[in-house]
Amino acid sequence: MTDRNYKEAYEKEKQRSAYLADRLSQLEEERDVLQAKLDFIHNSAFWKMSKPFRRAIHFCRRQATRARRVLHPRDLVKKLRYKKRERQASLQFGTASFPDPETARIQRETVFPEKVRFSILVPLWNTPERFLRDMIESVMEQTYQIWELCLADGSDGDHDYVGGICQEYAARSGGRILYHKLEKNQGIAGNTNACYRLATGDYIGLFDHDDVLHPCALYEYARAISETGADFLYCDESTFRDGSVDNLVNMHFKPDFAPDTLRGNNYITHFSVFSRRLLEEDAELFRTSLDGSQDHDMILRLTDRAGKVHHIPKLLYYWRSHEGSVASDIEAKPYAVEAARRAVADHLEKHGFRDFQISSTRAFPTIFRIRYRVEGNPRISVIIPNRDHREDLERCVNSILDRSTYDNFELVIVENGSTSPEIKQYYGELLGYDYEQALAAREGVSSSEESYDMGVMCAEEAGKAGTKVRIVTYGGEFNYSSINNLGAAYATGDYLLLLNNDTQVITFDWMEEMLMYAQREDVGAVGAKLYYGDRTIQHAGVVIGMGAHGTAGHTHYKHNFRDLGYMGRLCYAQNVSAVTGACLMVKKSLFEQTGGLDETFAVSLNDVDFCLRLRERGKLNVFTPFAELYHYESESRGDDLHGENAARYEQEAVRFRERWKALLEKGDPYYNPNFTLERCDYSLKLPGSTR
Repeated sequence: MTDRNYKEAYEKEKQRSAYLADRLSQLEEERDVLQAKLDFIHNSAFWKMSKPFRRAIHFCRRQATRARRVLHPRDLVKKLRYKKRERQASLQFGTASFPDPETARIQRETVFPEKVRFSILVPLWNTPERFLRDMIESVMEQTYQIWELCLADGSDGDHDYVGGICQEYAARSGGRILYHKLEKNQGIAGNTNACYRLATGDYIGLFDHDDVLHPCALYEYARAISETGADFLYCDESTFRDGSVDNLVNMHFKPDFAPDTLRGNNYITHFSVFSRRLLEEDAELFRTSLDGSQDHDMILRLTDRAGKVHHIPKLLYYWRSHEGSVASDIEAKPYAVEAARRAVADHLEKHGFRDFQISSTRAFPTIFRIRYRVEGNPRISVIIPNRDHREDLERCVNSILDRSTYDNFELVIVENGSTSPEIKQYYGELLGYDYEQALAAREGVSSSEESYDMGVMCAEEAGKAGTKVRIVTYGGEFNYSSINNLGAAYATGDYLLLLNNDTQVITFDWMEEMLMYAQREDVGAVGAKLYYGDRTIQHAGVVIGMGAHGTAGHTHYKHNFRDLGYMGRLCYAQNVSAVTGACLMVKKSLFEQTGGLDETFAVSLNDVDFCLRLRERGKLNVFTPFAELYHYESESRGDDLHGENAARYEQEAVRFRERWKALLEKGDPYYNPNFTLERCDYSLKLPGSTR
């Protein structure tokens, strides 16, 4: 580029910056005016007096919307079947899962090489008598007997019975129940720290004063420590109501350790057990400044230090739901939201992140969206395979050009055997010259020649809105992997964004949303949330082993776009085993180091295989629901369960199952083994089912 060109580019950017600054100033003024009007309305007597009526109207509207969804015959049948299945499956997780006398005897007599002593910390405050007795007895009935229960009591004078009950149980515990009456209530964090000062065990467990442990909980933890050497462990849990662990609601079956998932949502929570060594550099267990979300803060700190984080995929913790508990209503502790936000912020700062934003999502106030800063202004190469289908491609390209707020990208369209004059005309429109004539001239053939089977050719010009458009011709038989690999070879960007031609951008900042994860050194592939044209979900992450072929499947498939997902999973970024290649971003250097897409997977499973190879390199794959696009897949290709597609898919499935046999046998770490692989809606396995 000449000095003149540099000067012109500089002046152009200078003018653009000035325009944006003026526009920003205008928008800020408009915002201030609108805010003043809004404040005037909110402070008016009419607004205050009409509040009950407005709430009633909003309530009626919400109920009407829910009724329309629920009363749709197809949705109603689906919901009824799901509820029936879940009720049937949930029966195995209450008292039915408790050990029979013989099993309990065997567990009590089992001696592990590491005779771990567990210190279970329980901060007390005005605990109802029934809740207190249930909690203590659930510890005393553990089949693993090397434990101590550390109780710090901050109850007021109206609840003196709490101390009496604790001393009653302590007297017959053989010294294993340690009770300390605090001079004053110090809050959850302060009271728990007082418990910690009583503890002498090798491993610390955190237990709420109104909850219940499964009788085998400590046995399972001791066994896991013996087998894995883990220094931080957690299990699955469920809330229960009406005083019975057989009345389970909101069963939470968790993934294995997932850093991005934990940042967005404290999915670990109970029953957190960790080696005392992890606390050597801390004066206290909990930071009292984060009371209300002290557990999320502690889990973020200790999992950072842990050598091995282990998930026990068994429901071993029962969380009581009652009036005033966080399990019942987050509004009971509104300060917990701000504390959780500060805990995540501190964690991110320790990892070197700056200028990030943390906001609550529609799923739950303490389930967060995190916006990371995009470092620099790297170029993104959007690789779009195409054959004919002008309407699909034009819709895709126009949505990218019209809606994307990120502007440093190029389009690399990989042409594969198109025959329609319409698509050739469109290529010419994108490039700004007669594509057919240029192609024919390049190859020394007549411009009327329609054969595209001529190997590799690249044409490049400035396209719409100054975006660089590149047309690469792939001359072989259709092979999705080869086509994308060719596009990657011609790409000039720092990042590759594999994109199907039958997609359409919805969210304006979709590129930034994917890029902010892809730029991290610990991240491999990043995937988006994709919808069919009817706004049902096509992709929200891939689970290994799911589906009729036993290879891979999409979670929440065909769910309504409004759905929150299982435990809010459609509302925050999280780690997954794989994402679809229909919209996948990855560093170009990492794509090349990994060998690109495996060309032996010509049509299917190449994206999943690629993501698993990234995992082998120690990378995290991320699904973000905040990059949203339509994907009209079924309209252009159909599914893989019928006709020729099914036969072709099964051939590639055999190869996939052979390559990833060990992983398939072990199971997807981000999908709990208590879920069935025969469905994509996080349904539980039925008793006796293997899948």
